Amino acid sequence: MEAVATVVANEPKVADMEEILAERDACGVGFIANLKNVQSHTVVKQALTALGCMEHRGACSADDDSGDGAGLMTQIPWKLLKKEMPALNETTTGVGMVFMPNDDALEAQCKQILEQVCAKEGVKVVGWRKVPVNHDIVGRFAKVTEPRIWQVLIEGKSGQVGDELERELFLVRKLVEKAKNAALPAEFAPDFYICTLSSRTIVYKGMLRSAVVGTFFRDLENPDFESAFAIYHRRFSTNTTPKWPLAQPMRVLGHNGEINTLQGNLNWVASREHELSNPIWKGREAELTPLCNAAQSDSANLDNVAELLVRTGTDPQDALMLLVPEAYRNHPDLMKEYPEVVDFYEFYEGLQEGWDGPALLVFSDGKRVGARLDRNGLRPARFWQTKDDMIYVASEVGVLGDAITNAENIVAKGRLGPGQMVCADLEKGIFSETSAISKLVAGRKPYKEWLAASLRRLTDLGESTFLNEPMYDAATMLRLQSAIGMDAENAQMVVESQAQTGVEPTYCMGDDIPLAVLSDKPHMLYDYFKQRFAQVTNPPIDPLREGLVMSLEMRLGARGNLLNPGADSYKQVLLDSPILLESEMQAISTDKVLGSKTFKLFFEAGKPGAMEAALKKLCSDVEAAVKAGCQCVVLSDRPDGGMDAGKAPIPALLATGAVHHHLIRTSLRSDTSIVVDTATCYSTHHAAMLIGFGAHAICPYLGYETSRQWRLSARTQSLIKAGKVPDISVKVAQKNFKKSLEKGVLKILSKMGISLLSCYHGAQIFEAYGLGKDVMDMCFKGTVSRIGGMSLADLQRESESLWAKGFPEKAMTKLEDYGFIQSKPKGEFHSNNQTMAKLLHKAIGLGNGSAADKDAYKAYQQHFADSPVAVLRDCLEFKSDRGPISIDQVEPAAAIMERFCTGGMSLGAISRETHETIAIAMNRIGGKSNSGEGGEDPIRWLHLSDVDGEGKSATASYLRGLRNGDTATSKIKQVASGRFGVTPEYIMNAEQMEIKIAQGAKPGEGGQLPGQKVSPYIAQLRRSKPGVPLISPPPHHDIYSIEDLAQLIYDLHQVNPRAKVSVKLVAEAGIGVVASGVAKANADIIQVSGHDGGTGASPISSIKHAGGPMEMGLAETHQTLVRNELRERVVLRVDGGVRNGRDVLMGALMGADEFGFGTVAMIATGCIMARVCHTNNCPVGVASQREELRARFPGAPEDLVNYFHFVAEEVRAELANMGYRSLDEVIGRADLLKQRSVKLAKTEGLDLSFLTTFAGASGKSSTRRAQEVHDNGPQLDDRILAEPEVMAAIKDHKTVSKAFEIVNVDRSSLGRVAGVIAKHHGDSGFQGKVKLTLTGSGGQSFGCFCVKGLEVKLVGEANDYVGKGMNGGEIAIVPPANSPFKPEEASLVGNTCLYGATGGRLFVNGRAGERFAVRNSLAEAVVEGAGDHCCEYMTGGCVIVLGSVGRNVAAGMTGGLGYFLDEDGSFTDKVNTEIVSVQRVITKAGEAQLRGLLEAHVAHTGSAKAKSLLANWEASLGKFWQLVPPAEKNTAEVNPSVAQPAAAGAKVAVSA
Repeated sequence: MEAVATVVANEPKVADMEEILAERDACGVGFIANLKNVQSHTVVKQALTALGCMEHRGACSADDDSGDGAGLMTQIPWKLLKKEMPALNETTTGVGMVFMPNDDALEAQCKQILEQVCAKEGVKVVGWRKVPVNHDIVGRFAKVTEPRIWQVLIEGKSGQVGDELERELFLVRKLVEKAKNAALPAEFAPDFYICTLSSRTIVYKGMLRSAVVGTFFRDLENPDFESAFAIYHRRFSTNTTPKWPLAQPMRVLGHNGEINTLQGNLNWVASREHELSNPIWKGREAELTPLCNAAQSDSANLDNVAELLVRTGTDPQDALMLLVPEAYRNHPDLMKEYPEVVDFYEFYEGLQEGWDGPALLVFSDGKRVGARLDRNGLRPARFWQTKDDMIYVASEVGVLGDAITNAENIVAKGRLGPGQMVCADLEKGIFSETSAISKLVAGRKPYKEWLAASLRRLTDLGESTFLNEPMYDAATMLRLQSAIGMDAENAQMVVESQAQTGVEPTYCMGDDIPLAVLSDKPHMLYDYFKQRFAQVTNPPIDPLREGLVMSLEMRLGARGNLLNPGADSYKQVLLDSPILLESEMQAISTDKVLGSKTFKLFFEAGKPGAMEAALKKLCSDVEAAVKAGCQCVVLSDRPDGGMDAGKAPIPALLATGAVHHHLIRTSLRSDTSIVVDTATCYSTHHAAMLIGFGAHAICPYLGYETSRQWRLSARTQSLIKAGKVPDISVKVAQKNFKKSLEKGVLKILSKMGISLLSCYHGAQIFEAYGLGKDVMDMCFKGTVSRIGGMSLADLQRESESLWAKGFPEKAMTKLEDYGFIQSKPKGEFHSNNQTMAKLLHKAIGLGNGSAADKDAYKAYQQHFADSPVAVLRDCLEFKSDRGPISIDQVEPAAAIMERFCTGGMSLGAISRETHETIAIAMNRIGGKSNSGEGGEDPIRWLHLSDVDGEGKSATASYLRGLRNGDTATSKIKQVASGRFGVTPEYIMNAEQMEIKIAQGAKPGEGGQLPGQKVSPYIAQLRRSKPGVPLISPPPHHDIYSIEDLAQLIYDLHQVNPRAKVSVKLVAEAGIGVVASGVAKANADIIQVSGHDGGTGASPISSIKHAGGPMEMGLAETHQTLVRNELRERVVLRVDGGVRNGRDVLMGALMGADEFGFGTVAMIATGCIMARVCHTNNCPVGVASQREELRARFPGAPEDLVNYFHFVAEEVRAELANMGYRSLDEVIGRADLLKQRSVKLAKTEGLDLSFLTTFAGASGKSSTRRAQEVHDNGPQLDDRILAEPEVMAAIKDHKTVSKAFEIVNVDRSSLGRVAGVIAKHHGDSGFQGKVKLTLTGSGGQSFGCFCVKGLEVKLVGEANDYVGKGMNGGEIAIVPPANSPFKPEEASLVGNTCLYGATGGRLFVNGRAGERFAVRNSLAEAVVEGAGDHCCEYMTGGCVIVLGSVGRNVAAGMTGGLGYFLDEDGSFTDKVNTEIVSVQRVITKAGEAQLRGLLEAHVAHTGSAKAKSLLANWEASLGKFWQLVPPAEKNTAEVNPSVAQPAAAGAKVAVSA
């Protein structure tokens, strides 16, 4: 027995998603270094100052005092240590910074463990030093886990110095970690932690606010503490039980960001750590493992791997380049400057998958200090250099507050772009940037030759060809489709649609069928999983507009040894795509070099336990083959020799997961690759799941066969003849099918914020709903599954019942239709069905003069009682600990209705009639309606006073049933990623602002409004062009992390301090930790949406397969907030399929304070569930913009009021029945719920205890709802507005000029001034001028929501989001006059400036960062250089760039014009020409526009660059390119044949 136990102990530990989700963080980070390696105390003092100016990038726990972590890494302060121990020898001694448990006995034991390890290893403990600290400043939460902090001094073996001594100390630390885990009880082991053990660097860190790090660690204030560099770090953990060891910096890295692929990275590390070897370790590699641990943060794990590489002799620059590779494909600058680096990246891809996600990494090994940015450039990073050879890198500029006083010393200012790096070599005194570092690294080894010896392309294995004839006859194909679970809908709406169009199909109205585990219909295994998606802690990326950073490449073959690379490291095959053709599958499965071997996936049908036995046999067969050298395992369910009723296939996903995890457990996973040849993969979700659980490649043979037979069928041929279907060949049909799977997989990656398929591979980014522990442990280990469910035996039965469908008694002529997508008479149950709509319409008196009918509402209630189980709450029932009371004792319906809100349905997706009717009804009952995205017509803010006796009003002639005093304002106004129509006036007219992070129907994707729905009215509200489709980007470009969300909340509170800010999240595992972060980011309200939300238009796989049930999201959010003592800070609102009073009460018991109604509110205004929203053909005018259909709209406000009244009365009746008087008394009382004994068709393993767990007391709900708006604290804007002349000028349209100083912690400056102007005069009514001159460093969102009449000049520099949402006025930014650098070469403003601007002008005498003018819809700007993605998603306005730009210019730009100066002929390679065309300036009007703005630029900033261009105008004009979207083709600025409107030239001159 003992032997078995040891095997288990050394078995690689699979990463557990539950552990990973417990720790998420984001931060501010930077370094200061003296290039000449001169040590001083000044460096430490400056680092502490910079850390203090990063306070807002971190967060505090509920006690407002325990920081989430802050710290410094420096050189070892030998001067300070030698004062206490004069005999120390610097060259042979290392210093350890050690945390120990706060307990005398344990502390002594820890010291003893360390001393024993040293003695055994043969190194000498010279002494212990108690680190002097000030305990008084530690916060309440942090005190609980505060360690005792010691320094240990260790002398190496004789002769060990430098790198060899560092390796010895690394081994000692690893041995101590192993020894402590063996000796200490599990709960105390983590408290004994060695922060650093090195002869070069030391880290001082803790759970502290950044301002007090220097006061806590007394050493740091000691003038003898000297260092030539310091890395500083401030953490914002979304979790509030932060742990001291997770504060940063780590041992080599300080990390700001989020690694999205963590679970996969950890599993790959675990599966190949036993193969890592290098002679330098003299055979002691086993002592260094395990390398990673899921309970640590992503930063700590990445640091572990980087540290191993560095200690093995890899330079830190090389290590970070191979762990966090840049997007080296489609990169014009890279190919021009350092093309040799491509071979380096390609070679290492065969050894190490990337760690992908937004990240700014600051690193040091004590000899070099540097910084690296992720491939998307999603974190800010600025650097500057001074005359005295100091280098500064920071998340923000202005952290030293010396932008003006030190101006004459700053010789260069730059920023890190995507995938870029800087490095200061302290030994050589050299500072290098990306190009030089890449050349150096790429030239160290002959990577080109190594690559040629190691890698074959798929084309080397033979030609890739498509089959032109079917494999099966039509009858056999039908049987096979049936037997694997493809029904008529999937065949037609998914596979055939993909074959015809090459894209994934779109549908509407959300997902209202039962979860697969609750359904009585057989489902494929894939349906039991939901895709995870990025929200808040990291952004989704944009596969449409930023696809150039993404790649689907995969490798087949064994992975080599990362620690000792060479020409013989591996023999792999490179695939451009994981979706293989049948000919490619054939070539791979017979390849001799890979030694491929095929395994069939069948079990004996009808024999209990047969599937589990077959899986176990499969695993051991594969294990034997891999040990014998098989580098490519092919898993196939192809029924060779025909289908056999007695041999059913194991679901391919189950087999893939089982084999993948078995190989991880046996440490063989990286010795082979898995290719799946399966009939069961035909949608994007299927493909993503197979890859996510370990498949390297897939051959979806039944999908190809379906595509071929579709094209060859008589029906298709007659449709082609009739011109209804395009005439495509059999080959193109298969190519389209393959292309749509590839595009769909990219989109699923991008929802999680992952760019590379090789990083997504094996990362298991899914959660299971309805699978039991035996299934999860064997096949999907580490994946979240919280409600139990199907066992292997249950799954075997489900597979058998599907397989039996392939053997019908009568020959099949067509596929069965399960009705999973559309509602069908015999198909699956849909909660929003036509019967329910009819009953509801009758109850509320729709079209019957709003005459309410109580009996009809009872029938509506009964309809739900009789319906099949469809959602988790249907498996719960109320129980009470009290007797019933009279309903008269229960709070009135009015008090309950105040808690009701409607969902964020945009005007555009639904008609004006529907939108305004809902808003009027909500205002009548005291609830809140939601504007959705797209702005709001100011006429809706008025109260009606002209309603006649018929309920009609001239103001809103298209509505009926009105009353005087009605208003159609939406109390909740939405800020979505498209920022359509978000202006200062809009914000000032809101009671609440909702930040839509994600939407239930398609979390991780942007909204879309089809072009035919963009009427002139809609276009005017959204500041866009009629008929042009509108797409909101998947990410908010100003929310790439939790601290960015905190910044947007700050912006909105700044502009309108009286409006609450809500943040809309979608349910998924881990939402509780995210919600804690959102609460700490100062939100007032958190909305949790379920996955089943309705929608106007969305891809089918998104509707069906992303996001979790609202009950799970709500329960987790409430429980986590209570546990973290944050519940009373925020109001919780829930929505997702809420249809009646029972749903409301269920939500209340699980913790919700307010309740959102979406689809059901539309049904109450007349929707009949025709499910054609995405086509603009709604038969009752609810979701159409067509005038003739809108005329049929049947609803009136009172219909909705009746509905909400019925719901509130239903809640009252149930409260009385339970013996409670108000919702206040039951909110959060999950212990009043119990699981119903309901018989499910498929399994008895469902366990809903997660939903019935009482989290503890959570305060009174109505108190939370009534609390004041969260405050930003004292502001520069308040000082400006306190000046009597300023307020007088604003009120009376006068002119005033003032000057102020500004520092980087003055964030969202001038937003509040703009808000006050907009409150008095609207967006454009102010006729006076407020002129402000500011000097210093502007904090984030400088000049946000600037408004007409506000004219600002900033002398200094600014951070990210300058002019965000700007609507009018002017902002000019110039460097201090005595700066020695050339402004056109310096980065003066940060990333994402002018995001969502709707007017105004910006002049910057310097360069801007990434995504300049993203989503700009009317602003004009002149800037002297910009980063990647300039003018992305722009819909109007004008942008002029007088310098170089990055790649992907004008992606998604549908309106406005761009003028770009091209001095070296490189510009046209960088334009994304998918939409825009590029031409020279060929019209007088175009020339006048360009010249007028350049003259204005000189007038505002004195730009030397613009002056020289104007001085030589004829020559200059020829160097400009003009970017022209189609919507601007017929304007005078673009088209010489269009006459210039009179006075257009004059207009430019006047405004200049």
